[in-house]
Amino acid sequence: MPELHWQKSSFSGGPEGNCLNIATAPDGTLRLRESDTPDDILHTAPRSLAALLRHIKRTDPPQT
Repeated sequence: MPELHWQKSSFSGGPEGNCLNIATAPDGTLRLRESDTPDDILHTAPRSLAALLRHIKRTDPPQT
C-alpha cells in the first residue's frame, strides 16, 4: 500500500497529546487512527463517516 498522508484533527491535542488522524486511501476510502495506537487503523467510506458524524451531532450529550 502506498504511503498515506495523515492529517491531524483540528479538535485533537488535549493535555495528553492524543490525536485523531485521518487519511484518504488511493481507492477513495478513509483511514482513521489514534496517535497513541497508530498501527490500529479503521477503514470507512466517506459517506458512512459523514452519516456517523451527523448522528453524533443530532444526539443529545449524556447527562452526568
